[in-house]
Amino acid sequence: MSQSIGILELTSIAKGIELADLMLKSAGVTLLASKTLCPGKYLVILGGDVGAVQQSIASGTQQSGDTLVDSMVIPRLHPSILPAISGLTPVDQRQSVGVVETWSVAACVEAADAAVKAANVTLMRIHMAFGIGGKCYMVLAGEVSDVRNAVQVASDTAGAKGLLVNRCVIPRPHDALWRQLVQEA
Repeated sequence: MSQSIGILELTSIAKGIELADLMLKSAGVTLLASKTLCPGKYLVILGGDVGAVQQSIASGTQQSGDTLVDSMVIPRLHPSILPAISGLTPVDQRQSVGVVETWSVAACVEAADAAVKAANVTLMRIHMAFGIGGKCYMVLAGEVSDVRNAVQVASDTAGAKGLLVNRCVIPRPHDALWRQLVQEA
């Protein structure tokens, strides 16, 4: 039994609440998050066995109509993803930094999972759509070649859905920027 997550992101708060209930009733899943996002979007994150999560997300997607922004299921979630969503993963020494910005939370989480599975990087944070116009971004740290590889993989993943906004790699971030990145939650 694999631990997996599924995300459904919608343009309607009311529809999001309705579908959260439907998805929870359609399969044995755990509600990890059900909340509003800027600008007036709604996010549902579910966890559990891969089959149950797939069934639940499929049920929500089928009923979402024109309110669907994005959805996805990750069958074997990398262990760094949930801590990065919840806050900041500490990094002891200054390293290269990569940032990938997407139009949806689901695309960013999916891209972050692919990035940390592809390269030896630390996923410092995933900033989800609060106060940034509904966009989402991740911050990665590591050796410059690993960060470049991770940013490329993440960009390709989000870009395949047409949801990549922009990306950057900073090989030697300024001390002031680094301090802000590692202290900001």
